[in-house]
Amino acid sequence: MARQFFVGGNFKMNGTKESVAQIIANLNSEELPSQVEVVIAPPAPYLGLAVAENKQKTVAISAQNVFDKASGAYTGEISPAQVKDLGATWTLTGHSERRTIIKESDEFVADKTKFALEQGLSVILCIGETLEERKANVTLDVCARQLDAASKIIKDWTNIVVAYEPVWAIGTGLAATPEDAQETHKGIRAHLAKTIGEEQAAAVRILYGGSVNGKNAKEFKDKADVDGFLVGGASLKPEFVDIIKSRL
Repeated sequence: MARQFFVGGNFKMNGTKESVAQIIANLNSEELPSQVEVVIAPPAPYLGLAVAENKQKTVAISAQNVFDKASGAYTGEISPAQVKDLGATWTLTGHSERRTIIKESDEFVADKTKFALEQGLSVILCIGETLEERKANVTLDVCARQLDAASKIIKDWTNIVVAYEPVWAIGTGLAATPEDAQETHKGIRAHLAKTIGEEQAAAVRILYGGSVNGKNAKEFKDKADVDGFLVGGASLKPEFVDIIKSRL
């Protein structure tokens, strides 16, 4: 099955009005490949700015997180409706930094993912293991557990993109080899086939999210189950365009 190449850019807690506008201006100035879907996730205060500045038809705007309620006394949270009100159409859920720092559980991530989908957002659902878990050879067990929390309550995965993030490779400069990533992605897809059905599993795009940059992105080009990337630090730099064009 041909799956559309997908590149996500997670700005994390980085940027100002000026720098976010400059990043988007750089994307606007490029002739981006029409067959690549691009989603960028600036910090929440700049979602409206990003929507207004973006002129590329193949680029969409994402929140980095949402809550599982529509509104109410939830100080500091952002609802899917508010994300949509600003013109963004995607959200991340379950990023490793929220799982480890904010202590979000698999079940809470699944609830937020389900609610975001119900409210009309598409979701990049992040999963992945720590260095300790990798050393213990439980990578696929961890990924399966995180996915199962979602598959128990979500039946339609049409608007979900899965991002596999080896936590040990985020911001460290370390990266799994393309072969390692392919092996893990293949295992993730095989597990999804058992839980959400072979047809849906074959259609779900699985992104690699561990220290991808403009130099190493092309090394993943021929990996059948690596359908794109979720990029962190490199999404703040001009080389983000090289990653978007890495399948050409």
